[in-house]
Amino acid sequence: MKTKELAKKYKDYVISMRREFHRFPEASLEEYRTSKRIKEELEKFGIAAEIIGDTGVVATISGKNNGKTVALRGDIDALSVTEATNTSYSSETPGLMHACGHDTHAAMLLGAAKILKNMENELNGNVKLIFQPGEEVARGALKMVNCGVLNNVDNIFGMHISSDIPAGSVSADAGPRCASADIFSIKITGKGGHGARPDQCVDAVVVASAIVMNLQSIVSREFSPLEPVVLTVGSIVSGSRFNVIAQTATLEGTTRCYNLSIRENFPKIIERIAKSTAEAYRATAEVTYTLGVGPTINNSTYSDLAKTSASKLVGESNVIYRPPSTGGEDFSEFSNRVPGVMVNLGARNEEKGIIYPHHHEKFDVDEDVFEIGSALYAQYAIDYLNQ
Repeated sequence: MKTKELAKKYKDYVISMRREFHRFPEASLEEYRTSKRIKEELEKFGIAAEIIGDTGVVATISGKNNGKTVALRGDIDALSVTEATNTSYSSETPGLMHACGHDTHAAMLLGAAKILKNMENELNGNVKLIFQPGEEVARGALKMVNCGVLNNVDNIFGMHISSDIPAGSVSADAGPRCASADIFSIKITGKGGHGARPDQCVDAVVVASAIVMNLQSIVSREFSPLEPVVLTVGSIVSGSRFNVIAQTATLEGTTRCYNLSIRENFPKIIERIAKSTAEAYRATAEVTYTLGVGPTINNSTYSDLAKTSASKLVGESNVIYRPPSTGGEDFSEFSNRVPGVMVNLGARNEEKGIIYPHHHEKFDVDEDVFEIGSALYAQYAIDYLNQ
């Protein structure tokens, strides 16, 4: 198969680009070097590329035959993590690391660009390449959408490397893949005073603690046990010293779900519990709820197509089921507008010591899977355009 053969040919190139991106990670929406290098590489292949939305890159490969347009998306930003892998390509930027694999997505999509450019006369349509910034802050995809990146796009395909499944396996299941990811903040105001005279005060720490506990009943008592739902309070900030009763406290947290009705109801439920709990303690609570990203739901038709494409490359036995994740993914900003599918490419290899989860300081991937990833990007595009 031509895509497979070409991916093998370009494997070392993809590895070298991944290692370069890994050495020089950049924060979300600040990926200036990365986008510049991607544009340079695309233009070396003879593919005209444009930087949009400050640090996003878009390019189109037009086939000899007219037809539909399929988009391939790879994200490019890094995380605020201090790397501890001690590899030859470890991050050279203090406090930043490609701890989620976006360096691999960018490199594999460049590999796919080389494959598709080589095969452009065989394409029955157009392939748009989208190198997206700012996924980790859930703002990059929407930024590119607002710049018109989905204009004339009929379908979109995304890929995420995964430390959860064995190297060389692919998951392309239909339905929910990633959850919505929203943020809430609760500001509590009581009455401060001396730690020895709580009767003169309204203790914001106690109120905050009660709200945290009462919020836990939302998942267990307000939604069906058959619905996957998460509510996490990740931060409590209050108080100044051991013998001062705090006047204010701030809670910050996140909600996750796949059901759009649940997502819609979360803000008013959190506000009801926060305000009524605070009132019971003679305090007040103000809730700010910020929408992050919606759930990523794979279109069943294109999930089946992605499985077919993957089977051609890795065999049916290596196309496996992977449970949905409650992590967020702003690929949904694309796939909620045009039909799309997000697949996972396994990169876990215990024999090589590649066992750490995403966002871990020792996260790494099996680089042998890159040729599968590049080939899969290209094969899906070809199969879609050949329908």
